[in-house]
Amino acid sequence: MSVDSTAAERDAGSAAEAQPAGLDEEINETTGADEPFVEDGRADIALDFVIDVLAAMGMDCTVDLLENDDTDPPEEIRIEIEGKDAGRVIGKKGQTLSALQFLTNRIINRPGTKRRHVIIDAEGYRARREDTLTSMARRLGKQAVEEGKIITFEPMSPQDRRVVHLALAKFPGVVTKSDGEGDARRVQIIPVRR
Repeated sequence: MSVDSTAAERDAGSAAEAQPAGLDEEINETTGADEPFVEDGRADIALDFVIDVLAAMGMDCTVDLLENDDTDPPEEIRIEIEGKDAGRVIGKKGQTLSALQFLTNRIINRPGTKRRHVIIDAEGYRARREDTLTSMARRLGKQAVEEGKIITFEPMSPQDRRVVHLALAKFPGVVTKSDGEGDARRVQIIPVRR
């Protein structure tokens, strides 16, 4: 059993601290921007929590805190899990991975603090799942238009429903709607008459 972490991302925060004290304030005064994002240590707390949980589960994985892309909000925390037990961490249809992400979000987002969103991925699972859902949604959208029938997906997580809605947002001839309550909530693809 081994769970490793790289500290390169933690050290990146110390480089930002080395800037002159008033530099960020000057930039915001000249640009008129809102308060800049300041790293508050919750990314390290999230990383440590995930490492501890995976170690307690006996998983042989490496856990890394990823740097955000330019398009990601700065308050987003992205964690990547890799290793021979990463498939077990994903679980059936990503349920174990989603549960770990939910718990991590609960740990770092205490009442009275500004919300930070944690995204945990394992071996690129979320990107693959998104690609699969997007292609399935487009294929079923085409089928709904051709047959003129409403197509209903199986119950999905909020994240998966969002992927389907976004995939078909600009798809000609259909609209999407979520129907149901709680865990039984499903996406419907509804053909529109022209």
